[in-house]
Amino acid sequence: METNQLAGRSSSLFGNRVFQAIIMSGLFLQIGIWVRNFAVLLFVMEQTKGDPFAVSMISVAEFAPIFIFSFIGGTFADRWRPKRTMVWCDILSAISVFAVLVTLMFGTWQVVFFATLISAILSQFSQPSGMKLFKMHLPEEQIQAGMSVYQTVFAVFMVLGPILGTFAFQAFGINISIAITGIAFLLSAAALAFLPQDRFMEEESRTTSLWEEMKSGIKYVLNKKELSQLGLCFLAAGLGLGFVQPLSIFLVTEQLGLPKENLQWLLTANGIGMIIGGAGVMIFAKKVPPQKLLIFGMLANGIGLAVMGLSTNLWLTLGAEFLNGLMLPCIQIGINTMILQRTESAFIGRVNGILSPLFTGSMVLTMSAAGILKEQFSLVAIFESAAILFIIGLLFILPIYNMKVEQKQEVLGSQD
Repeated sequence: METNQLAGRSSSLFGNRVFQAIIMSGLFLQIGIWVRNFAVLLFVMEQTKGDPFAVSMISVAEFAPIFIFSFIGGTFADRWRPKRTMVWCDILSAISVFAVLVTLMFGTWQVVFFATLISAILSQFSQPSGMKLFKMHLPEEQIQAGMSVYQTVFAVFMVLGPILGTFAFQAFGINISIAITGIAFLLSAAALAFLPQDRFMEEESRTTSLWEEMKSGIKYVLNKKELSQLGLCFLAAGLGLGFVQPLSIFLVTEQLGLPKENLQWLLTANGIGMIIGGAGVMIFAKKVPPQKLLIFGMLANGIGLAVMGLSTNLWLTLGAEFLNGLMLPCIQIGINTMILQRTESAFIGRVNGILSPLFTGSMVLTMSAAGILKEQFSLVAIFESAAILFIIGLLFILPIYNMKVEQKQEVLGSQD
């Protein structure tokens, strides 16, 4: 094992220098992202008087870079030094945000879309670099616990983020909110400065072309059965979530017969479940293998969606939404841990760049069709279809789990 790979390691996860820097960076980034997202949303709503096209363009600015830049960004992340990549992405995001602020003060309000677009593009280069650092500097037995803490930070901001972003816009307005976003990105870069120095990258990254490395990344995923199965699971889960996300409001108004404002209680139940679920996975990280986490998560979300589609009782629906939130970290942490454990460091960026668009692309596809399908089919039929897709995704994971069980039995048999 190379000395510089061990430099950031510690016997304790929370004493690990790399882990501390990434978590602190993640906290600042989440503050910046949620303040930006809600400030831009509320500002655009205010400027356009709620024009649906203008509002939808915010989502386009957020999700389009995942399709266009995820694989490219992942490939470059494998070529570049991860610390330098992450620091520069945060600095460039901050510069772009301050440029937007200056333009906003003296020019047209439409420039706010670029605040989301540019940082979303840069995150496609930064995020896989963060995963590489997890792989390089955390012992394998700490990876799942580390991912649990990381996902729990995201879950906490799923609840607190909208409150924080709304408060910033209402209290300070769009200019100060955009400035807060830029400062948060700079603080993230400052936190990453405490990472150990990058080790010199492999010779291959300097002697092969970008196109050759992209092709080798695709071959790598196709040749590894576990990663291919994970991709199919991603696809099924994305299709299922895309069906239900735009239609949750109709569960409240049609299935439960309540005012649309009650949607906040479903979102709150889901967010609280995510926080508890992330903390639970962190506690039991060493005892539960990631493939089992993924199986539990897919099964529970399938059951939860089925119950939500059939329920006409608020408390039953809230319970199912809580279950979905509780078990969603099992899916996220299980998948990310399996990617890190089953992928060589040299391919982390490309594998992430291939699998992430599968999930997001399938989700956006069914989100786009959800409104049309609701006119043709009942809400119950759509939610039950989403539940079935999660069960189908579960079936893609079972061969991986069975394979691991067989390997474990072989090892025990050889020891006897």
